[in-house]
Amino acid sequence: MVYQRGKEKTWWYRFRFAGRIVHESAKTTSKTVARGAERARRRQFEETWNRIEKRTLPPRFDQASTAWLAEVKPHLAERTKDIYGVALDCHLTPEIGSLLLCDISAGVIGRYQAKRKAEKASARTLNKELQVLRQILKRHKLWANLQGDVKFERESEGIGKALSREDEGTLLTACESNQLLHTVVTIAVNTALRKNEIRTLQWNQIDFFRKELVVGRSKTEDSSGRLVPLNPLVFASLLKWAGRFPKSVPEHYVFPACEAAGIERENPDMERVDPSKPIKSWRSAWRAALKRAGLKLRFHDLRHTCHNQGGRNDRKRPDDHGNRGPRFPQDDGTLLAHPNGSQTGSP
Repeated sequence: MVYQRGKEKTWWYRFRFAGRIVHESAKTTSKTVARGAERARRRQFEETWNRIEKRTLPPRFDQASTAWLAEVKPHLAERTKDIYGVALDCHLTPEIGSLLLCDISAGVIGRYQAKRKAEKASARTLNKELQVLRQILKRHKLWANLQGDVKFERESEGIGKALSREDEGTLLTACESNQLLHTVVTIAVNTALRKNEIRTLQWNQIDFFRKELVVGRSKTEDSSGRLVPLNPLVFASLLKWAGRFPKSVPEHYVFPACEAAGIERENPDMERVDPSKPIKSWRSAWRAALKRAGLKLRFHDLRHTCHNQGGRNDRKRPDDHGNRGPRFPQDDGTLLAHPNGSQTGSP
């Protein structure tokens, strides 16, 4: 039933449902609206009691992918965020973004795989894109019907290859026109640091006095914090690179974010350089250098090259490149210094 109460003559409704009295204001002075509110509220209780859910079409892929990425982003590493972002923005969304999730069939996925393989995408890259697609479909409970018909690409199980001295020289020559890439490759091939270890390197991790660096957050827990001596090639390369950033402070990244700054050039646009963030990638420069050198390899193969040749450091430590090195002591009085004179650590 509905009735008025109060000085403002607001209509209320009252009814019994499952032994409970529901007594609520309709917040209206219209009796017709109040009756509609009572029916809607009773209907809501009935649907909830009987577990009746309103059926809707699944969203389009572009809408679902945006919502999924926003949900998982807080739990992802920065590198993983970049991988997922590229997979969605550059490949999956342009191709299938307009499709409803329920319309994504094994045939649609197969045609997508064929197109990406025609574009010379590697099996590893394509599988990462399919993993993103799978997670989005699983979130909407649509993957189970497809998983038996979707085949992931067979990835190479071979170990990485090491460069010969001749190929290494050819690669470094091809990198000479890009000082950033030349510095990065020199570090990788002489220290066996991983790509992300180099990318996120900060000046406070390098001790130019002792000629060594401490690895930051790494792929494995034991790899983080290991000490790596710098041989003359790496030391000279880093010293030359440091000369480009006379105003840097210890917390700045060695290879800073540089969107359209031309940081590899002799006179980059320093206003576009953000040393508080690491560079996202040097992929385009790396691919161009490989093309000039006539080589086919992964950046990670530089790590294998260093291991294969027994390391390049003059001063050996128990674990210069491995995964079980000692952690860097935080309060041992070590003085980490940048060539411009700024220092961190205990004096």
